[in-house]
Amino acid sequence: MKKLPELFERNRAWARRVSKVNPEFFKALSHQQAPKYLWIGCSDSRVPATEIVDLVPGEIFVHRNIANVVVHSDFNCLSVLEFAVNELKVQHVMVVGHYGCGGVRAVLEKRELGLADNWLGHVRDVQDRHRQALDRIFDIDARHDRLCELNVLEQAMNVCKTTIVGNAWKRGQDLTIHGWIYALKDGLIRDLDFCVSSPGEVPESIRG
Repeated sequence: MKKLPELFERNRAWARRVSKVNPEFFKALSHQQAPKYLWIGCSDSRVPATEIVDLVPGEIFVHRNIANVVVHSDFNCLSVLEFAVNELKVQHVMVVGHYGCGGVRAVLEKRELGLADNWLGHVRDVQDRHRQALDRIFDIDARHDRLCELNVLEQAMNVCKTTIVGNAWKRGQDLTIHGWIYALKDGLIRDLDFCVSSPGEVPESIRG
C-alpha cells in the first residue's frame, strides 16, 4: 500500500516553518475563518489561488472546477457562493480563468474528453454566442486566449445574476464581482475590466 509518505513529510516541514514565523498562527486559524474574498477558478493544478495572490490560509475562500464555470444548475458552486456571501460575508467574488486552459482548448478544437464534455457544454455555449467574433481571429492561440477571456466574463455575469448575489445587493451588502484572468507564462493576473457592485452595473451582454 502506498501512503505517500513524502507528502506527509512536506506537510510537517511546512507546519514547522509556519509555526516558526508565527507561533500563534494555527491556534488563531483553528478558531474561525473570516476571508474577504471568494475565488472561483479552474481546477488546473498550475493555478493555486492562495499562492497567486500571496495570501495565507484563512484569507481566501475557494471554489474550483474545470474551466471556472458558474451555472445555475451547479448546486456545489452555488452552495459555496451562498456560504461565502451569507455566512462569511465576503466582500469580493473573483471569477478567475487562465490562458492555456485545457478545457477551453478542448472546446475550441472539438476534442472529446469523455464525461467532461457534458460539463464543457457550458463553454461551448459561450463559444456559440461569440462565434462571429472568434472566427475573425485567425491565429489559433490568440483565439484560444480570447475564448478564455470571454468565458471568464460570461461566468462572472452568471454570478451577478444569481439570487444569492441579487439578494445580497438588495440588503445593501458590500459585495463586488470581478472577472480576472491569469497568465501561466509570467504569473500575472490581468483585470478584464469586469467589476460589478450593484444590479445596475451588470452588463446586458458581453461583446466578442
